[in-house]
Amino acid sequence: MNETTWRALGAGAILLAYGLMCAGIYLRQRRRRAAVAREAATLAGDGAVAPVLVLFASQTGQAQALAWQTARGLQAQGKPVRVLSLDALDLPTLAGTAQALFIASTYGEGDAPDGAGVFAAEPMQQAASLPGLRYAVLALGDRQYTHFCAFGRALDSWLQASGATPLQPRMDVDNGDPVLLATWLASWGADGAAGQAPDEPTAWRLHARRLLNAGSAGAPVFELAFRPDHDGAALPFWTSGDLARIELTSDPSRPRDYSIASIPADGELQLIVRQERRSDGSLGAASGWLTAHLSVGDSVALRLRPHPTFRLDANTARPLILIGNGTGLAGLRSHLRARDRAGHHANWLIFGERNAAHDHLCHGEIEDWQRRGVLQRLDLAFSRDQESRCYVQHRLLQAADTLEAWLARDAALYVCGSLEGMASGVDAALRQIFGDAAVRELTLSGRYRRDVY
Repeated sequence: MNETTWRALGAGAILLAYGLMCAGIYLRQRRRRAAVAREAATLAGDGAVAPVLVLFASQTGQAQALAWQTARGLQAQGKPVRVLSLDALDLPTLAGTAQALFIASTYGEGDAPDGAGVFAAEPMQQAASLPGLRYAVLALGDRQYTHFCAFGRALDSWLQASGATPLQPRMDVDNGDPVLLATWLASWGADGAAGQAPDEPTAWRLHARRLLNAGSAGAPVFELAFRPDHDGAALPFWTSGDLARIELTSDPSRPRDYSIASIPADGELQLIVRQERRSDGSLGAASGWLTAHLSVGDSVALRLRPHPTFRLDANTARPLILIGNGTGLAGLRSHLRARDRAGHHANWLIFGERNAAHDHLCHGEIEDWQRRGVLQRLDLAFSRDQESRCYVQHRLLQAADTLEAWLARDAALYVCGSLEGMASGVDAALRQIFGDAAVRELTLSGRYRRDVY
């Protein structure tokens, strides 16, 4: 056979292998969903006794995982249980419930996580009557933020104002404190150890670090590539949209989550990290270590974290509108790489940064996606390149007709980047174009997902 034939056979083999991998991922996800449905039915019992509601408000998945662990503990005691996202709960259901356990994370500066945004905006703004409800609240937060556990506290206050009776005082948990989580789980018959992360962090070696915005007036942004610390070790599996939790050697109690910017097929785990500085000029603990102090060849303790609220899942075959700014490109890039390999090219990227000359992150890859048709549309917003500031939300408003056409094709929206300014501006633009009811429906259907910080 000639060289052309060998190349064709090689390309065919690669496509076949990738197709088999995609099929394997699909089957794993399908089996996982079926297993969850079976477990939910088992926990709910035969319907003879009203179930305890275990309700979660989760952004990155921790509250959801704790809800299932809590439910298993209750079920082991013979109590029927129903597990729900807070956005799937309505007031009549809650009013007819005798006992409910709430596990609520706080996002950003005191906000409800996306999985509870509708409940916070609607039922929690109403004067409810819940005199027959007995409840408990586990509030998850981080004391580095001014409004520590603010959403959990607001939820607790609303429940008490509605006449519900606390089963125990609210528990405020700082940064996943394992002692407090174990105490909560033990209260409901669950294994206290299950409150900790199921997998221990593993060692990953920094393989490469590359500056992405040389000459920028803003803080430097780096692409970091990690590989398993042991040569020849198999690359663990993750899904586009997932997170990497980095544990700091200087302060193991303060891990940091970063959106993964690559997929397993790339052969390494990549992050996009902006080097932060404190008001006194010193480097941020995590970003400073990763971008300045960690040397190529050094190891970090890293844990892969599923991020169910930002995975593609049911949106895999839908057209995607991917919106972000700055280092938020990381989560969007992982999705675009997955879509590229799967042959799904109905993708629209809307990305913003400071200046085109220095801050066009990953521009070579983005241009290649355009050239090959992976991106059907690209809109860029470089805020400092004109007298009047232009941001991604302005691009949305300018393309309102096209946005309506894409959503009419059942497209899904994924937003990744800063909560203040970008994500809030995008949300306001969507509500201006479509109205609050339509945005609520997109959220509840899982077609509007965010990974914002």
